[in-house]
This record gives sequence, structure tokens and C-alpha cells, in this order.
Amino acid sequence: MTVPTPALEIARERLQAESAAIDALARRLDASFLSVARLLRDCPGKVVISGSGTSGTIARRMAHIFSVSGTPAVYLSAMDALHGASGAVCSGDVVLLISNGGASAEVVEFATIARDRGARVVALTAHADSPLARHADQVALVAVDPAADIGGVIATGITLAQAAWGDALAEVVMRNRGYTWDQFMTTHPAGAVGQRANLPADLPFLPIDTGKVSR
Repeated sequence: MTVPTPALEIARERLQAESAAIDALARRLDASFLSVARLLRDCPGKVVISGSGTSGTIARRMAHIFSVSGTPAVYLSAMDALHGASGAVCSGDVVLLISNGGASAEVVEFATIARDRGARVVALTAHADSPLARHADQVALVAVDPAADIGGVIATGITLAQAAWGDALAEVVMRNRGYTWDQFMTTHPAGAVGQRANLPADLPFLPIDTGKVSR
């Protein structure tokens, strides 16, 4: 039998705190989540995802997950956006900006530029009254108990919650689009996944529009 040690107990508490944060987020999902899903599905352009610091790391991951599941998306550094890269944003795009506090200056300014260029802006933040939220067309609230972050300071639990929210959004939109595994394989021919001979059954259609029923 393994004898408990303080280090292992702290590690277990960290995992439990972060797991609890995602479980709490799942219980709080509401109709605003579906509004964002419809916005992404109906986007006539591309989805641009951005953030700073650890939120930027999650933004890069989220853009990959969206693209691989049938929603064209690209990551764009918020600071690079202020140095000319925001010229890639066009009318018809959706710009999803991630900032827990919602006050990162470069992210808020990017929101202003994106809207001026005709894009729709989604703020993924913990605060509905934050500067970023006030500059967005839609707001998705993702917050965690302070205990989910190391010392209530280092963005650990919050970034896992942001990533999980993005994963849930990717699957919902993928199912609603009817994106198939054959389509997936056309963009993912490399690695062990790309070499699979037998693919699973396609995911069932999932309605996200009010009043629609499953096919």
C-alpha cells in the first residue's frame, strides 16, 4: 500500500479542484452557448481566435480543434493584431477573444478593430461588465472558483475550463454541420489517426436552432 505524502496530497487536490471547475462549468451552460454555436456555424468567413498569455495558448489550441472538426479557424496573436495582422480580419468573420479578466488592453483594442472591420466579436470572459464584454457582440461567461487556480493567481483551472468550453462548442457545431469522418480525414492524413483503416460511425445530427427537431 502506498503511503500518502504531502506532495501527492497537494497534487490530488490540484487535480480535484480543476476537475470540479469543469464540472461546475458544465452545469452552468445555458442558451448563450447555443447562440455562439449558431454564430460560428453561420459564419460566412473564418473564425479568428485570440488572447494573451495563457489565454493565447488556449486560443491557439481552440483554433486547431475548431478547424479539425469542420469550422475553419485561425489563431492570431492579439499583440500582432495591433501591429498590422488585424488586416486579416474581414467583414463576415467571427473574432473570438479570450480574456479571463476581460481587461487586457491589446485584446480589448483588437475587439474594437475587428468590429470596425465588419467582424462579429465574441468575448470569452469571466466578467459580463468587463471592457472586453462591452466591446463584444456576444459574451460567453466562463469563470471558475479561485481554488481552481494555483494560489488563486496562476491561470490553471480557468484555462482548462476555457479549453473544455471550446471543445464542447467544437463538437456541437461539428454535429450540427453534419461534418463526417471522411471529411475529417481529408485534412488529417498524417499521424496514427490519419492511418486508421476503420472509421467510427459519423456523429448523429444535433439541432441547435430553436424549434427544430432532430432529423
